[in-house]
Amino acid sequence: MQLYIAEKPSLGRAIADALPGPVQKGPGWLRCGEGEQGVTVSWCIGHLLEPAEPASYDPRWKSWRMDDLPVFPERWRLMPRNSVTKQLGVLESLIRKAQVIYHAGDPDREGQLLVDEVLRYFGVQCPVHRVLINDLNRDAVSRALASPRDNRDFRRLSHSALARQRADWLYGINLTRYYTLSYQQQGADGVYSVGRVQTPVLGLVVHRDDTIADFEPRPWYRITITAQPVDDDGNQSFDARWLPSETVRDHLDDEDRLLSRDIAEDIARAVQGRPGRITAARFRDRPEAPPLPLSLSALQIEAGKAFGMGAKDVLDTAQNLYEKHQLITYPRSDCRYLPEGHLAQAAGVVRAIGRVDDSLAPTADSVDLQRRTKAWNDKKVDAHHAIIPTLRARPAGRLTPAEQNVYSLVARYYLMQFMADAIHREGRLELSIGEHRFRATETALLEAGWKALEPKQRQSATPDGPPKKPLPRLETGDDITCTDTSVKERMTQPPQHFTDATLLAAMTNIARFVSDPELRKTLRETDGLGTEATRAAIIETLFRRDYLYREGRHIRAAGKGRSLIHALPEAISQPDMTAVWEATLEEIRAGKGDPRQFLEQLKGQITGFIRQPAATAGAPSQRQSADASTDSDAIHCPKCRAPMRIREGKYGRFHACTRFPDCNGTRPIDDTAPQDGTSQRPWPCPACYAPLVRRKSHRGWFWGCSNFPSCRQTVNDDNGSPASLQRPPARS
Repeated sequence: MQLYIAEKPSLGRAIADALPGPVQKGPGWLRCGEGEQGVTVSWCIGHLLEPAEPASYDPRWKSWRMDDLPVFPERWRLMPRNSVTKQLGVLESLIRKAQVIYHAGDPDREGQLLVDEVLRYFGVQCPVHRVLINDLNRDAVSRALASPRDNRDFRRLSHSALARQRADWLYGINLTRYYTLSYQQQGADGVYSVGRVQTPVLGLVVHRDDTIADFEPRPWYRITITAQPVDDDGNQSFDARWLPSETVRDHLDDEDRLLSRDIAEDIARAVQGRPGRITAARFRDRPEAPPLPLSLSALQIEAGKAFGMGAKDVLDTAQNLYEKHQLITYPRSDCRYLPEGHLAQAAGVVRAIGRVDDSLAPTADSVDLQRRTKAWNDKKVDAHHAIIPTLRARPAGRLTPAEQNVYSLVARYYLMQFMADAIHREGRLELSIGEHRFRATETALLEAGWKALEPKQRQSATPDGPPKKPLPRLETGDDITCTDTSVKERMTQPPQHFTDATLLAAMTNIARFVSDPELRKTLRETDGLGTEATRAAIIETLFRRDYLYREGRHIRAAGKGRSLIHALPEAISQPDMTAVWEATLEEIRAGKGDPRQFLEQLKGQITGFIRQPAATAGAPSQRQSADASTDSDAIHCPKCRAPMRIREGKYGRFHACTRFPDCNGTRPIDDTAPQDGTSQRPWPCPACYAPLVRRKSHRGWFWGCSNFPSCRQTVNDDNGSPASLQRPPARS
């Protein structure tokens, strides 16, 4: 029997649709064809297996005790997820009968691992082939099925995913327990979750908030002169700005802004009416090639900027466009390149775009399909390629506004590949007057080319802006005269709070936030916190655990998040070390790194954190204590456990969830000790560490995971607290 194992039911149905019929349906499988030529298709439902809990290795590890740390399993175990044991049983029976298996997980690291771990769990011995499906349209699936590869070719991808999974377990289990216990010894309550990726991301937000809170505006001064060629009547006058000089280095800030008004006015007086000379001149028309098609992170960033969409909203919307409507290719891609063979489909894809999005129809009819940008490069494409529209010319039902916006972005970046370069007019004159240097620039967009397809929000923010007055076409050595000067005071500005788009950009380009210059160089090619598929989930996890909250479009750190980051050593709260780990995981994927060595090094680092001197584990600072106190009496949302704030409504004041509109949880002002337990510090779910919520059934009170239905863990109630979660007593 030939068996195809897909990552999810929707992909399984797409595979069955591309295979010869008839199709027979069964519980958790589809049978295609008849007789010896028949093929069976089944599927996982995400990860059917998950790393075992600490207690399964040693019953002592069920309780949180400092003496038991660090927790390092000698031999790793996987356990079936409770919610999907039935489908796992279906797969076991089919695998036992299979003579050939086709691995059809999604074409990424996690997709490779989740099917591989099922095959390893059941000890598969028969040949296993790999099919890579980026597009759920029937023709695309058929082409993928016709070109299987040996699954062993993707062994490194699986090893990288497995190393990441085990690293997250080791880091999260050990450091969450360690810092939670450390806080409890100091009289604090609650769980302080620490994660290999989530904690540095939280650190980015906390450090940005702290920078803004501590920022003190300072005045600085911009010197501008008006110059004109000698013997000119003024028609060729132009403005130029002063260039910083080493002679006044002590009066410049880190961004080379002049901080002294007296010096600025002295310079202005020194050059007023004085002759000078052009020291450098350059004029050119610069072509700008189209940007590459979109990866998931790029799509999330662009949709955040253009439409104010959150990262998770973009991912969910793109997933709908892929699975339900089949209008775009696989969305969880970290690649921005396309295989050269896809050029043969370009005409059909362009036609489909014009039919799905009426606003793009005129452009689709006019693009030059003979153009070829650097996006078409087989050497840059591995398991999956950039997100592009499919050949499908009609959605499955009406598109929502969000779906229309996301599809339009994907389509625009595809059409750009067949449009002319944008042409910029650029000019620069550098001049000297005595010992002072000045620069004048000119820029204008001469030909829009592909820029005509940029979202309107991006066009309005383009640095070109309104065309500047053209500079006179002077040459090096030409004489000029300074006819006027001005000194304008400006104030330094703090950075902006993160938004979904800017936080994703920071996670993607983490090298910018790394303090070590040598490390920064190393990470420029392989940087990034998390993966394309996990970054949105990481941000949402931080919201769910009360570490972050939203203030309009801005993302802010809650008191609990600030308190944790301020107490952690920089090695944990800064992205440097985690970014190195991410680069190492990429080396494992490329066959240049050893996963066993990576995990052993990680164990050593975890041991070092746990065995650090007690003083450095530290009591919270004054600032940390203040952060924690602001959060101790917080009222929490009955739906998601996020902090609540007081709002004015039609019928007066009430508590509203800080995650609104994503969560619409409310409670009355006088409900200060609600029976659902949300006035307490959060109790962690034993399965996933999300906060537990006290709920009532016909049998009485119990505690259920706030991450339901993704997690179905329940705990009995004991006089208003979870019965089985005994917090360890503080040490004397």
